[in-house]
Amino acid sequence: MNYSQLDPNLIVATAEQLCRRVRERFPVAGLNNCSNQLLEITKQAKVRAAAIGAPMRWLRVLLAIAVAVIVVLFVLTARQVRLRDADLEGGQLIQILEAGFNATVLVGALIVFLFTIELRVKRRRALKAIHELRSLSHIIDMHQLTKDPERMLQKGADTESSPKRTMTQFELSRYLDYCTEMLSLCGKVAALYVQNFEDADAVSAVNDLEDLTSGLTRKIWQKIMIIHAARETQPA
Repeated sequence: MNYSQLDPNLIVATAEQLCRRVRERFPVAGLNNCSNQLLEITKQAKVRAAAIGAPMRWLRVLLAIAVAVIVVLFVLTARQVRLRDADLEGGQLIQILEAGFNATVLVGALIVFLFTIELRVKRRRALKAIHELRSLSHIIDMHQLTKDPERMLQKGADTESSPKRTMTQFELSRYLDYCTEMLSLCGKVAALYVQNFEDADAVSAVNDLEDLTSGLTRKIWQKIMIIHAARETQPA
């Protein structure tokens, strides 16, 4: 086993197991839909990450041909220029040199633009996939939003709009723990996209997503600690 890189097969296996655990523990909970969606994204990420990390050979061949054509046309155009001694008088020489310099810069910029097409295509794909995970992370957080352990520990009158309290302390703890695992998986799936694609913008987006999921996880663990603390204070 290679411990220097994430294994997409193991991540898919972990997502499948987590999906089964959520379904078996909470068969009618809305969190099932999130776990199923995360599993589908994880399976797609295995293919997407491989495509992002692999060279786009067909595009490179087309770009090489296009650059060769541009260079040939530029050279042929430059060879058509015929200067006479009279053309070099006064400021005309400066104008000719300036026009040649501008043309060279323009051709160079065009070549650089063509050579960065592959990078920009892969970056757009990676950022789109990472944004999908960011949206799912917020949806997972929404599912645990109303799971307040203090309402379970401190009995009080419910209003008409109060969330239904149907879970035991153990079930609520497991529910929140599943949410933290799903958030952690979101970060690991995002890391797959930049594992073999070291683009600064994509890596920064992954770091931002991991910061987001870490912050959400810390918030959920505060609820879990409240439940654990309440268990310790309850009489045996």
